[in-house]
Amino acid sequence: MNDSSSRRAPARVAALWCPDWPAVAAATAAELPATVPVAVVSANRVVACSASARAAGVRRGLRRREVQARCPELHVARSDPDLEARTFEAVVAAIDAVAPGVEVLRPGLVVLAARGAVRWFGSEEAAAEALIDAVAATGVECQVGVADELSTAVLAARRNALVPTGRGAEFLAPLPVSYLAVEPALAAPRRADTVDLLRRLGIRTIGAFAALSPIDVASRFDADVVAAHRSARGLPERPPSGRPIPPDLTVEQPCDPPMERVDAAAFAGRALAELLHTRLAAAGVACTRLLVTARTGAGEELARTWRCAEPLTPEGTADRVRWQLDGWLTGRNTNRPTAGIVLLRLEPVEVVAAGALQLGLWGGVGDEDERARRALVRVQGLLGGDAVRIGVLGGGRGPTERIVLVPVGDEAIPHSDPDAPWPGRLPPPAPALVLHTPPAIRLDDDVGNPVSVTERGLLSGSPARLRWGSRSWTVIGWAGPWPVDEYWWDPAAARCAARLQVLLEESRALLVFFGADGWRVEGVYD
Repeated sequence: MNDSSSRRAPARVAALWCPDWPAVAAATAAELPATVPVAVVSANRVVACSASARAAGVRRGLRRREVQARCPELHVARSDPDLEARTFEAVVAAIDAVAPGVEVLRPGLVVLAARGAVRWFGSEEAAAEALIDAVAATGVECQVGVADELSTAVLAARRNALVPTGRGAEFLAPLPVSYLAVEPALAAPRRADTVDLLRRLGIRTIGAFAALSPIDVASRFDADVVAAHRSARGLPERPPSGRPIPPDLTVEQPCDPPMERVDAAAFAGRALAELLHTRLAAAGVACTRLLVTARTGAGEELARTWRCAEPLTPEGTADRVRWQLDGWLTGRNTNRPTAGIVLLRLEPVEVVAAGALQLGLWGGVGDEDERARRALVRVQGLLGGDAVRIGVLGGGRGPTERIVLVPVGDEAIPHSDPDAPWPGRLPPPAPALVLHTPPAIRLDDDVGNPVSVTERGLLSGSPARLRWGSRSWTVIGWAGPWPVDEYWWDPAAARCAARLQVLLEESRALLVFFGADGWRVEGVYD
């Protein structure tokens, strides 16, 4: 038998992509018909929109105010990864019923080995049609791509194409080089910078990039560019892992009593994720494919494999456990459990060397941040999920408005765009201490008359003395005022006020706020 006849055929991969999934999930949650234009915003910018919204001129990256001006009937929803994952579980369950072995790359995108589905349905075309019909039964549209390699199949799904065996590079060649960064589940966050660099070098298509010598690419660029070059040539972005999975990495936790609430199950999953990554670190490996299994007291079991472009972090692992359990326990899928969860298990399916993780500046995997994060998680385990919170910088005018507290482990999403123009915003630096209950004070001028802020936003006099309770200080300098005129269109919430920075004797500096009830101390500068 010659070499060509003995060579094994490549393992074909099928990818199913649900276009505009964040917008689809938002419309499903709001029970909107498909004709209503929908946009999903994060940090006050559009991150996803429906086809009807695009027809009205809505585009990703535009500000919320601009898209609402372009499409007044637009339904705007805030980005919610938990909602997207919870809603997607019904789609994954429908696919799994037709072709088991689904791997979730992200909500809206799954991959699976095409061989089993092709054997059952007779051909790739028939298998693709069956998968599309199964997803359509859940009320969702999808596109299918089949190719020799995973990354090629994902890009083929965006064009609803079945790539013939051995012709992956030929299919990719005419596509714009920007396609290498279009799918975040397969590319590192810095891939967009890589694409920008290639465009500036005059490389416009994936084929032109693939024509470069692998040796030249590897000697001039980092590992992510090498991975992108392998993808452009129709090869897997990372070679098959030859590293055996060390024993005793699988972690599981019996749940007694059984857990029926999502928050309790997610909290247990977060602790289990910490244990898993402790074992991974001890073995010197990192996980890139993870099998999450949950079992109920009635014997029901849900197992999902999650695949990631980069090694999972403890936070990423905990997120995927929460998404899976949330979708199973509270989603609209038909296989919801009839009893509480009695067992959670995390099993690494594929591991890479720990060197694939981003190292800290002085070596180690962000040692200081890692120790601080683990300490917070331990405290959270003692006090409860919502007891430990971290601040997220958002938009606003004053220090209390710009900081939103979210529980440790939740996604740090600002409530509004911090870079948007905020007329009357306090300039830096921010006060070191912000008072939760601002105490009342009095500002007087040099003859003892109280100082206020006029309707034109100006001081009625020059501050000379600040009185706080029984104490008083001489004012030796001030900056401002910064007028605040908010919600003028809503009489119930309207506020007209001003902020002032004052410097007192003994080098004391305060941020004071003038409102309807006079002056109050809002912050203290260090």
